[in-house]
Amino acid sequence: MNYWTQLSVELANQKNYLDLLFKVYPMSPNIRREIDAAQWRIVQTAFNTQNNNSLVSQLLSLELFPIKDSYVSYLRRDPGAIARNPETINRLAGQLYEMGLDTIYEKCTAPKETNRQIGPLFKRWIAKKTLGAPVFSDPKEFLSYKGNAVLNSSDTEMERFARQYLGYNHNKGLDFVARFNNTYVIGEAKFLTDFGGHQDAQFADAISTITSTLKPNKLSAKVIKIAICDGVLYISSRNKMHMHLREHDDQIILSSLLLREFLYSI
Repeated sequence: MNYWTQLSVELANQKNYLDLLFKVYPMSPNIRREIDAAQWRIVQTAFNTQNNNSLVSQLLSLELFPIKDSYVSYLRRDPGAIARNPETINRLAGQLYEMGLDTIYEKCTAPKETNRQIGPLFKRWIAKKTLGAPVFSDPKEFLSYKGNAVLNSSDTEMERFARQYLGYNHNKGLDFVARFNNTYVIGEAKFLTDFGGHQDAQFADAISTITSTLKPNKLSAKVIKIAICDGVLYISSRNKMHMHLREHDDQIILSSLLLREFLYSI
């Protein structure tokens, strides 16, 4: 097991790991979605006048449709299908009328699941300058700064920067780009909340990034690839993730809580 991975396992199993991790991934319970007041008035009018096409169309434009139905995604992607499929629209509208406006509103404004909140939290944590170095959103400013620095912009923009300057050659956005002691560090950040299925795929996604091949880079700089992972992978068991940690000591997989210490050790 890699040294930094071993430290992450020890941290997760011996200390108040989850309490500390909440600073990086603060879950916000029961924050309900919002609906524009003017748009909701249109929904109300369509409901009260039983304008089926308008009712379904307006609700499809919201973030969350109030009915789980296999045809909804098709209608979202092809709004023209609303006019071409009256029986489907009438079927959905009938369920909506049966629900009533209050229930429709409640379902459309349901809170986001906590696993859907995770995505931007790591970058928000980085933006607080918790790593003890300046944080830049502009790649040009990051590149021109002479000392330790962190680039914190969109996944796509950081991927573009890494491709242009660091020899990155993997078809995947990046969550982390930094330069410490003239060494560049790139990687992905994952909060793995359970074993199996989608979470295993997320872990494999991070591994594919750190095992990708780097081409010679324009800066002639040393580049290190890391996976900044937190969650159940550090639980000592025979699950797929933890076994991977044990079998690949050449891969730097570490907790976000150790990221600062790692960067200053370079």
